[in-house]
Amino acid sequence: MKLYGIPNCNTVKKARVWLEQHGVEVSFHDFKKQGLTAELAQRWLQQVGRDKLINRSGLTWRGLSQEQKDAFTDDAAALQLMLDKPSIIKRPLLEQDGKLLHTGFDEASYAQIFNL
Repeated sequence: MKLYGIPNCNTVKKARVWLEQHGVEVSFHDFKKQGLTAELAQRWLQQVGRDKLINRSGLTWRGLSQEQKDAFTDDAAALQLMLDKPSIIKRPLLEQDGKLLHTGFDEASYAQIFNL
């Protein structure tokens, strides 16, 4: 099981603490430092779609120019945006065996995923 995100993100911190408190072992992938491949981002897009992956309420989205926001019209644009600015991705992403289990963090959802 792998958790993707950025370590200084508050939501990622909450998820990591919750997982540790519940004895769930995951490996952590910092996609700002360790990178994000086009294949991985494309797989996520296919599984949950761009509207669920792109965080439109975060600082990164707000920092985009209106032209960049207006260009966000399809999966190709979403893929390029995720590769150019990984912090635009809603965090954390919980994945197991290539399947995206959850985007973001919610205690009730995590409890259900792990049968706790």
